Amino acid sequence: MVQAKSWVMVKHFDGFPKDSDFQLKVEELPEPKDGEVLLEAVFLSVDPYMRPFSRLHMKEGDVMIGTQVAKVTQSKNPAFPVGSHVVSHCGWRSHSVSDGADLIPIMADWPSDVSLSLALGTIGMPGLTALYGIEEVLGLQKNETLLVNAAAGAVGNVVGQIAKIKGCKVVGSAGSDAKVAYLRELGFDEAFNYKTVPSLEEALKKAAPEGYDCLFENVGGYFSTVALPQMKTFGRIAVCGSISTYNDGTPQTGPYPHFTMIVKQLKMEGFTQNRWQHKNPESLKRMMAWLKEGKLKCREHVTKGFENMPAAFMGLLRGDNIGKAVVAV
Repeated sequence: MVQAKSWVMVKHFDGFPKDSDFQLKVEELPEPKDGEVLLEAVFLSVDPYMRPFSRLHMKEGDVMIGTQVAKVTQSKNPAFPVGSHVVSHCGWRSHSVSDGADLIPIMADWPSDVSLSLALGTIGMPGLTALYGIEEVLGLQKNETLLVNAAAGAVGNVVGQIAKIKGCKVVGSAGSDAKVAYLRELGFDEAFNYKTVPSLEEALKKAAPEGYDCLFENVGGYFSTVALPQMKTFGRIAVCGSISTYNDGTPQTGPYPHFTMIVKQLKMEGFTQNRWQHKNPESLKRMMAWLKEGKLKCREHVTKGFENMPAAFMGLLRGDNIGKAVVAV
């Protein structure tokens, strides 16, 4: 019998999450049955989507949603031998038993010098989100100008790097000078700290006086209100996130974008990466090739210890991280 720890959400978040919203529980897991495997978490992901999706997909008392890289420690399923690693959607659990239906094997030729934690980041869901937002939603073309906000986060930094691979001008905004410095390291053409510029509108105009062909939207709220008038006619907007609104107790209101969208004939589309999951094997190989060629760089914000899952999650929502936030068990 294995003692498994899990973090449950005891109360739906009201505003910004707090320690009392979480509870650590311990249970003994049964031995795996035929077709099942026992998993041990190695790296766990914390992501902004967990905040709004907890309200959509969870009841109070449920284990927090999320993905992890896990090691198979016992197996009665030949598809997942002992010692192999998988991406699991079992949530904030230290150990779990699975019938294999929800498991994604780590690619067989994963390089030994690349941390498996990247399967939760650049070579995983956030990287795929960046890729599909650029290619499937925006249809970004060479020499176009792209604006990405929350640009130093897990998705945003990959968005900017892929856009540079495709020969585009990239402007990124972030919330600290350290993050802006990181964006410049990655090759962003322009980057600014939205918290310290005197005028967001003027910062956007200065970075791209000619306007923006594409916006990769991670923030929403006031940023969108200011950014949409800076779009070129027939501009395209991929709506990936709205992190500026996730912890609002009262919904933000106006100004509303419809007249600007009419005048500029803008196209705006919301998306999640699982729409194109049939492309994932080929897409992950492309991303890994870019990584090995040095075209994609990765930075992680690593918190150690399963007991620190809530702290890591709340730190992410405060913007403490540069790059992908993960918890190492």
